[in-house]
Amino acid sequence: MTPASSPAPRAATSAHPAPRALATHAVHAGREDLAALGVHAVPLDLSTTYPSHDSRAEAARIDAFAATGELPEGPPVYARLDNPTTARFEEALARLEGTDASVAFASGMAALTAVLLVRASAGLRHVVAVRPLYGCSDHLLTAGLLGTEVTWVDRTDPAGIAGAIRPDTGLVMVETPANPTLAEIDIEAVARACGSVPLLVDSTFATPVLQRPVEHGARLVLHSATKYLGGHGDVLAGVVACDEEFARQLRQVRFATGGVLHPLAGYLLLRGLSTLPVRMKAAAANAAELARRLTADPRVARVHYPALGGAMVAFEVYGDPHAVISGVRLITPAVSLGSVDTLIQHPASISHRIVAEGDRRSAGVSDRLLRMSVGLEDVEDLWRDLCEALAAAGSVPEPADRPALSSGRTEARTAGLRPAARSQGVPA
Repeated sequence: MTPASSPAPRAATSAHPAPRALATHAVHAGREDLAALGVHAVPLDLSTTYPSHDSRAEAARIDAFAATGELPEGPPVYARLDNPTTARFEEALARLEGTDASVAFASGMAALTAVLLVRASAGLRHVVAVRPLYGCSDHLLTAGLLGTEVTWVDRTDPAGIAGAIRPDTGLVMVETPANPTLAEIDIEAVARACGSVPLLVDSTFATPVLQRPVEHGARLVLHSATKYLGGHGDVLAGVVACDEEFARQLRQVRFATGGVLHPLAGYLLLRGLSTLPVRMKAAAANAAELARRLTADPRVARVHYPALGGAMVAFEVYGDPHAVISGVRLITPAVSLGSVDTLIQHPASISHRIVAEGDRRSAGVSDRLLRMSVGLEDVEDLWRDLCEALAAAGSVPEPADRPALSSGRTEARTAGLRPAARSQGVPA
């Protein structure tokens, strides 16, 4: 193995002696050793295997990993166990989330599956969860594919989680802001209700720029890294940020099931992290302005925009939502989110189609709801495209039929960050 492909320092040794802002970590985490290696760009190691003439030593290292899940010292053994490029991304994401470690997977669903398998291996197959979740997460919990049993708790009653916990409860899961309604939940209140049961927060929409769930009591932070962490719509990945004890168990599951992240994806994700704070700031400013304008538009029945801010906007139309999808020209009608360009989709038809209709509607996912991931285009161009698509959808109600803001329409505000986030050096 050449010096330039040496693995990044592990999370256990990642603490920097001087505190640095999140934006600085986004640029430098996982890269601190590059100058000593004599390179500036991150090396990309595509090896699937690594040579070793000492088979006894290799056997001992593999035995140690099988027993503890701790990554072996020295050069990698095999790509399903570890990869130096992916390790750099894992180090950087752990730094941004403020955790001991993170473990990357081939997709967000592979990451969630690994968490559920870790708990199931301990005989803890019961999950307490709050809707809405991403549609495939909901399906994985309810379909019985992993033998998981789920109890759903009302989002407005975090204290109800405590009453739903059983002796075999292995996990509490929430998503905030939620996909696709952007509903938020008090992470600290949920964490208190969990007691000793691990709390997993899907923080895909917020990213560590807007919230760091571990600081509010969560043990596990899940990201579909396909979205904002990658940021350019060209990488599929998932990651769990957590303490080292849980990370070891996740690595063992990853090794056994093979849901590994390709090193090229790890390379692209590390590059994506370097611009994450500035991308989120710019996209959030666009999203807040579009939410403000949509709130005042008579063709829109309700706007959902989180108090946390961010780049996601959801809105319900009086007219035909499918006509809005077919009417956009600049905005891309497509699944997924978090790219530099703006995407729009109809959750009831696509991302949450797999959820039973009754469950979907009770979670606030109406048939007229549209979800928009706002990108970095000029906001006036985006608004012009939206207006033309809304005009094609038709059905402007009479003034007397329009709901007032107090009936549930969310008033948009300028995107800002929590004081706790600002204290970490995140740009306002």
